[in-house]
Formats: sequence, C-alpha cells, structure tokens
Amino acid sequence: MKRNVIRQIVGGLSLTSAMFVFQACYGTPQDFGLDLLIEGQVKSKTSGLPIKGIKVSVADNMQYTWTNEEGEFSFYTEMLEELTLRFQDVDSIKNGLHVDKDTVLTDLSKDIYLDIVLEEK
Repeated sequence: MKRNVIRQIVGGLSLTSAMFVFQACYGTPQDFGLDLLIEGQVKSKTSGLPIKGIKVSVADNMQYTWTNEEGEFSFYTEMLEELTLRFQDVDSIKNGLHVDKDTVLTDLSKDIYLDIVLEEK
C-alpha cells in the first residue's frame, strides 16, 4: 500500500516534469502581431459632449469594452477582412437615451481611430 502511494507520487512528479520540459523547449504559441488596435471617441450629436458608459462591441463576438469619462474607448481585436462594431447605450439613466449604431469597417490594414456620433432618442 505504502509502495503504491509512493509510486503514484513519483509518477505524477515525472509527468509534471516532462510537461514542463516540453513547454520550455517548444514554448507557447506566439502572437505574431496580427492584432488590430481600434480606438476612438463617442460623442452626442445634440450637445457635442463625450458620452460615458457606451458599450462598444465586436458583432458576432463576445469582445466588448465601455467608453470612459471622456467618451474614449480602446481595444485590440483580431484582424479580419471585415469587422462590424456596435455602439449601444445600455444604461440610458446616466447619459440620456441614445440610438444604437453599427459601423462596418472594411480597411483593416492598419490601426483605426473612430469618431462616433450618437443621436438622442
């Protein structure tokens, strides 16, 4: 019984050591810089002021971020041929109520800066 437990411990340590050596030799997948930086600012069409708390998301993807106090957003996403960004006023209590807006990006060869203007409902 005692011998069996020691054998299991040594076997587990051997497997862990082998996995560590494999990872050290072959490494983890590298990022080859194929990410795209998307940043910008969201403002109100009526007042021209920045809007805080707008949800900026990549359509058909679980990736999203929120605009800060200055209405600015920034995130990295994978580079595709075409990308649809969705701007949603999820919490209309703080900013008033703004109409959702979708923007389709087609020239994804370089980092992108967007000035987005949302209309009030």
